[in-house]
Amino acid sequence: MRLDGRRESSNVDDRRGSSTGKKIGGLGLGGMIVVGLLYWLLGGDPSEVINQGMSGYTTDGQTQNEYVADAEEEALATFSKQILAGTEDVWSEIFRQMGRTYEPPRLVLFTDYVQSGCGNASAETGPFYCSADQCVYIDLSFFKQMKQQLGADGDFAYAYVIAHEVGHHVQYLLGTLNKAHSEQRGLSEAESNKIQVRLELQADFYAGVWAYNDNKRFGSLEDGDIEEGMNVASKIGDDYLQKKARGYSVPDSFNHGTSVQRMRWLKKGLSTGDINQGDTFSPRYSSL
Repeated sequence: MRLDGRRESSNVDDRRGSSTGKKIGGLGLGGMIVVGLLYWLLGGDPSEVINQGMSGYTTDGQTQNEYVADAEEEALATFSKQILAGTEDVWSEIFRQMGRTYEPPRLVLFTDYVQSGCGNASAETGPFYCSADQCVYIDLSFFKQMKQQLGADGDFAYAYVIAHEVGHHVQYLLGTLNKAHSEQRGLSEAESNKIQVRLELQADFYAGVWAYNDNKRFGSLEDGDIEEGMNVASKIGDDYLQKKARGYSVPDSFNHGTSVQRMRWLKKGLSTGDINQGDTFSPRYSSL
């Protein structure tokens, strides 16, 4: 992506290194990042692990030393701030065209674990959006693990992750997120998962809408970027990941969508750039 000279968002809460703990038994923090990668890619609901993230930690390992990020991490932080700024510019214009005002989410960068408006969370949670405080939370080590564990590399691949989470914020502002969560209450797990798939595919579509309009405005996409996005989408489908992990897939447990579905909706957003084309709730589930 072409980001030279692009502004960095100031709507960022950098909590990296604000606290580090020791794990009491079980996985160490490095291992938890790997778990977080699989958890996020398999479509885990952050609420399932939020408030559990701190349960195995002790403050004995806290340090007052100044946190010093390496060059790679610092570059990822700058990149994330630039992508967030791009989402602010694009969604502010789209909302203006709809006669609405866009209120951007805050990006929280953290290491190891963090306290969010939804409760305490660890790196095990993976990147997530919390509507209670309208923040997107990311441990930047997640991007490194994407590359190492899945071969999902490239700046647009990383931008896709951020734009997807911002897409959930767009859903929150439009009322879609709360409506869907309300409809999920009382449903069987399989039926609730179907609604979650619709939410996630729409967030993929919104990521594509952002990329289309960001490129139109700034000329940000380069050769190979769209291929990076399609590669990531193909590798984070529920069917692909379940087959990779177990050798088989269980469709009733899908909660983010198949590889084909995720690629389809990301591509639709990338090709149209039109938020009005992203209705994932009206079509029959089988036609998504």
